[in-house]
Amino acid sequence: MNKIMWDDVIFQLVFLIILVVIAALIVFAIRALSKRPKQMDRIEKKLDAVSKQNKKDN
Repeated sequence: MNKIMWDDVIFQLVFLIILVVIAALIVFAIRALSKRPKQMDRIEKKLDAVSKQNKKDN
C-alpha cells in the first residue's frame, strides 16, 4: 500500500495543469475585454487628430 502509483500522480498533475491554464485564460480574457474600450477610445482620438490635421492641410 505504500507504493506510489505514478500513473495516478501524473494523471492528477495533468489535470491540475489543465485547471491552471483554464483559470489563466479566463483572467486573460477578462483583462483583455476590460481594456478594449479604453484602447478604442485612444485610437478614436488619434484618428480624429489625424483627420483634423488632414482637413487643415487641404
